[in-house]
Amino acid sequence: MNEVASLDSRERPYLVALIVPALIVFAAFFLLPMARLVAVGASGPGGIAGYGAIVTEPVTPDGDLGVLFMHNEGWSTMCGHGIIALVTVALETGMLAPRDAIRIDSPAGRITARAKRDGTRVTSVAFENVPSFVLALDEVVDVPGLGQIRYDLAFGGAFYAYVDVAQLGLTLTARDYRELIGAGWKIKRAVIAARPIPHPFEPELSFLYGTILGGPALEPGAQARNVCVFADGEVDRSPTGTGVSGRIAVEHARGKLHADQPFVVESIIGTRFTGRVLRETTFGPHRAVIPEVEGSAWISGRGELWFDPKDPLREGFILR
Repeated sequence: MNEVASLDSRERPYLVALIVPALIVFAAFFLLPMARLVAVGASGPGGIAGYGAIVTEPVTPDGDLGVLFMHNEGWSTMCGHGIIALVTVALETGMLAPRDAIRIDSPAGRITARAKRDGTRVTSVAFENVPSFVLALDEVVDVPGLGQIRYDLAFGGAFYAYVDVAQLGLTLTARDYRELIGAGWKIKRAVIAARPIPHPFEPELSFLYGTILGGPALEPGAQARNVCVFADGEVDRSPTGTGVSGRIAVEHARGKLHADQPFVVESIIGTRFTGRVLRETTFGPHRAVIPEVEGSAWISGRGELWFDPKDPLREGFILR
């Protein structure tokens, strides 16, 4: 029977992070295919119904750790709320000694995170994301069942199509949860069919990860609300760190957001990330920004995943 250790962290909107020591990741390549680890870890009966973070050794000389993110459709290039949870877990459990900055190697590039602490407790984590940029503004795509939909296309660690939810006649609340999934999924497929989505340096990142349905904030103190539909019809219960980064790039490109101006974004359940433009830069042919996103996480449990070769459901399942 194969065993993988895990540790769960609850980020503001509910995040479950699978934390696996590098040695176990190495062993997993021999004990079971990595694709099966992802499938089981991100689905029933024993896995998680959310995101996973597999911790590895860093791939750069000055890196503190590496990370691979997973969900029910496979791998993710970057995950902002995963970074917040990972840093919280790493510092509060002693996986890493306290330090001013934690340098994380992700598939999307270098992420630099800084934690605010109250004794041994991590009260919040702010991370400096990869260069974020706009690929297109005010594009229009014909979406079956929805008609002509206007969208922006931006990268914040992954590519998203940004759509004003007012076009859909829906609200960014749990009341319209199922309808938001359906619309987001249709828009994603239509945009993929309509145009290429090139990353300037990494062909592996040249794909549309999800749809960000946006609108005005519903509570005082925030400027916007995001609902991200990604992977195989999942909805992010956070404001989406990479999605906030891309939205910061869009707002900056439209002249609505300036350097160091706080931009508070709500999730579908009202939890918040605070983003800002740290500085402007270029990324290949694109004008870009380096965004910072801040949020909080809480450790909620510790567990183990067991893989019994005689279990008919050992490779997991997902019900929708």
